[in-house]
Amino acid sequence: MTMLPVVAFAQDAAVQTPAPAPQTDEGGPVVDNGSIVLPKKKEETAPPAAPAEEKVKNPGGEIFSMRVDVPIVNLDVNVVLDKTHDFVPGLKAGNFLVVEDGVEQQVQTVRVIKTPITAVMLLEFAANSYAFVQDMQNASMSFFRSLQPDDYVAVETYDIRPHILTDFTNNKDTIQQALESLTIPTFRETNEFDALYETLDRLTRIEGRKYIVLISNGHDSMSKLTLDQMLAKIKATPDVTIFTISTGAFAREMADARGRMGSSSRMDYLQGDNEMKTFAQLTGGLSYQPMFQGELPDIFSQINQSIRNQYVLTYKPTNTKNDGTFRKVKVYLVDNEGKPLRMQDEKGRPQKYSVIARDGYKAKLPVE
Repeated sequence: MTMLPVVAFAQDAAVQTPAPAPQTDEGGPVVDNGSIVLPKKKEETAPPAAPAEEKVKNPGGEIFSMRVDVPIVNLDVNVVLDKTHDFVPGLKAGNFLVVEDGVEQQVQTVRVIKTPITAVMLLEFAANSYAFVQDMQNASMSFFRSLQPDDYVAVETYDIRPHILTDFTNNKDTIQQALESLTIPTFRETNEFDALYETLDRLTRIEGRKYIVLISNGHDSMSKLTLDQMLAKIKATPDVTIFTISTGAFAREMADARGRMGSSSRMDYLQGDNEMKTFAQLTGGLSYQPMFQGELPDIFSQINQSIRNQYVLTYKPTNTKNDGTFRKVKVYLVDNEGKPLRMQDEKGRPQKYSVIARDGYKAKLPVE
């Protein structure tokens, strides 16, 4: 059984709430002769009401109004233990230090959300290797089994072009039928960047937090878009978190051990792995490279922990310009003295943790 971490930080004595007075069986308070008894205040006469302020009319009876747009940033943050990937509960606003473009921000509110998910399964389905296709099928079915009744999921594949198998639905039979239809791939080439770009573009029309579960070997062979264009699109798309599952890890290891993988192929796959990690990191998601099928249930359990339990921080940025620039954001955990927050388990052993959040956000333009 996973033990919840104990968050170790100093308590501020000035804000401690006094405990309520103990009660007797008859319902009255227990008398403590050692306490300080404050004399009862005399009833004070209410002060006279202030004279009404004179109302001043605008010249000519015209009505003037002033509008001030104050930007608000809502930042989704996940805090998980490195060893178990368990969500860390109980953190307050004072425990979060947000730095935007090197300037500390004042966190105003912190709340924990636990809601159903809206996600796209974006699956590579190409005739490049049976082992890769089998890994994709196993991973997608594992994610399917982790779904809850209120979750809405769309299924999309890609080879030389994207294919939407089913739009968003919470009907698990429809999702299962879509996944079971993936039997024989047709084309060998893949356009991962183009497919991911189009998926992000469609998700901007959907309100609220969305997720993409990208299951792929990470290799792109024929997209029209470049990696820089792909990264720019990810940074500019709000409210989307990407989780990536790399396929073919075991097959690649076996081929490499037998000398069947050239240096060029090895570099292509390593580059794909790094790109998949970058997609996840930029959006506050997680990236996995499972070697065996038995790892998948734990992986999707961790993804569910991350998706269904999150902190939402709200702050007003010190930079109030609506100039459309990208603002880099870093989130740290601190104690009441501003020092890095330490966590320990119930036996006093230190616990390492990770703070997962988007790399930043794009400010609005004046016309937005």
